[in-house]
Amino acid sequence: MKKLLNLLIVFLAFTVSVFAQDETTQWSTSIEKHSNDEYTITYKVKIDEGWHLYSQHLPEGGPLPTVFNYTNVEKDFTLIGKTEEGEPHREFDKVFEMITPFFSDSAEFTQRIKLLNKEVKTVITTVEFQTCDDEACTFEPGLELITALDGSAVAIQPEKINEQSLTLSGQLKLNLKNKEKYLKTTSENQESNSLWKIFVLGFLGGLIALLTPCVFPMIPLTVSFFTKQSGEKSSGKSKAFLYGFFIIFIYLLLSIPFHLMDSLDPEILNSISTNVWLNVAFFVIFMFFAFSFFGFYELTLPSSWGDKMDSASNVGGIIGTFFMALTLAIVSFSCTGPILGSLLVGSLTADGGAIQLSAGMVGFGVALALPFTLFALFPSWLNTLPKSGGWLNTVKVVLGFLEVALALKFLSNADLVEHWGLLKREIFLGLWIVIFAGLALYLFGKIKFPHDSPIKKLSIGRLSLAIITTVFVAYLGYGLSGKGNLKLLSGFPPPHFYSIFETESDCALGLNCYKDFDEGLAYAKENNLPIILDFTGWACVNCRKMEENVWSDSEVYDELQKYVLISLYVDDKAELPEKEQFDFKKENGQVKHIKTIGSKWATFQAINFAAASQPYYVLLNADLRLLNHPEKYTDKTTYLNWLKEGISNFKK
Repeated sequence: MKKLLNLLIVFLAFTVSVFAQDETTQWSTSIEKHSNDEYTITYKVKIDEGWHLYSQHLPEGGPLPTVFNYTNVEKDFTLIGKTEEGEPHREFDKVFEMITPFFSDSAEFTQRIKLLNKEVKTVITTVEFQTCDDEACTFEPGLELITALDGSAVAIQPEKINEQSLTLSGQLKLNLKNKEKYLKTTSENQESNSLWKIFVLGFLGGLIALLTPCVFPMIPLTVSFFTKQSGEKSSGKSKAFLYGFFIIFIYLLLSIPFHLMDSLDPEILNSISTNVWLNVAFFVIFMFFAFSFFGFYELTLPSSWGDKMDSASNVGGIIGTFFMALTLAIVSFSCTGPILGSLLVGSLTADGGAIQLSAGMVGFGVALALPFTLFALFPSWLNTLPKSGGWLNTVKVVLGFLEVALALKFLSNADLVEHWGLLKREIFLGLWIVIFAGLALYLFGKIKFPHDSPIKKLSIGRLSLAIITTVFVAYLGYGLSGKGNLKLLSGFPPPHFYSIFETESDCALGLNCYKDFDEGLAYAKENNLPIILDFTGWACVNCRKMEENVWSDSEVYDELQKYVLISLYVDDKAELPEKEQFDFKKENGQVKHIKTIGSKWATFQAINFAAASQPYYVLLNADLRLLNHPEKYTDKTTYLNWLKEGISNFKK
């Protein structure tokens, strides 16, 4: 009994934590003793709001995983099993085109060990990890965590730095001119209002739904009901407004369940949308929608639903008007369902989740409600509407082709994550060419579907759309040839590196660049040129976005060529030559062992610019005079003006 009591006291004592931190995380360790030679070390990390830490287990070609390295393993102790971690969130990464597991707010890792040397008092662990937020990433090449086996606080003794380390540490420090002027102010990325964007997309979807055979013929029928209401004229108009409001309200209600899921787990919508097999399921669903639009079968809700709602609408008053709106939603489902499905999936894959879904649904409802309300207020406008006819079915078939194209995007997502190699960039573009060529042939009247009416003469609208589609097919062919980068389709085709051909590039976009600061500085001095320091990373998401969407712009590209580009990769794990490795003493007394290229440049960025995130851009001349404030992840216009300002200040 006494032995058990002593063991319990030891267990309680061993929960004392040892703390360490970097710029975005705070780490602590605790120890639990199981026997005289077996222990479990627990590593807890608190992650700053808005940032996330990647899992240990990531697919190849993606961001950097968290890695635990143990000093004196197999000499002082052995590892029992692997370092375990909690269940991470999983989200589809648009840049790396794969699902990446990560932790938000906090995470916990555990490692069981067995002692080989009974004299061991502490276990030293070095953890390497990457953290990212919406705009930047940081890389920690080696945070040292020391855990005492007796659970006591660890007194960290200051390490002695040799002369070589002092010299190399000193060389990292730049004597920047006018540092106080420009490093106090940094420009922030101006985020676009994504809610308005998806509202507009939902509104456009609603307008398209209006042009389908399930909705368009109902406009004059419904409007005539309100205009023929008995009693005062204002009563019919007020009911028309109420009818429009209820249409919007009903579509908003469809998004409410997703808010409930979002409140239970903020990542659940991303988890739903980024699962590989769900992407395959979306592909199947979209193909199912497409063949419905082609007219091979109809998607309808049970007819009894519509009958009951129609009966309820005869009640009159507010309740009757509500059920009239609900009847419209039900009987038009065969046409609006696939469009709503597209909006649903598109919103779930966006970062805003349920909020964006609601914005899209409201936009969809507003577009549907608007004509019913306006025509009720101004009945004479009904005479301007085109007559119902075969053109309504043409709209459905065109939507069917678009659904097939979108379906391929979801199959492509799954293919990229699993590396099946089914839809390489060239194959994807080739299939899109076939799809839109088929659409063009249909619009020219060369292909027919079950419910198509005979075509006596092509209308101007149909002919114009056929020509536009043909031009789009030519545009796709231009991109397939490798001559064009298809900027209009950014994010839809697989990335350039996912190709049937071998691709290799030493610098972004084929620009001339230096990977070493001293070499780039020497070239700038020799040729009297300004410098752009590009703090980047191989696994930096927003670095790739800047290169693909901003640097690729012709004006920005031309301005970049006026600078000496020095790209410093802070996550490069290649080891420095032994004579260039050194120890760097931080301000808090901790010593950082600089052994890799990435560790060197990450330290270089931190001590000179007090920054640890990427992308991070600095303009300076060869005399180390800053030309303006550093810039982060931003838009094309801001970045272009920033580059031009740097050139102007350089000439002065």
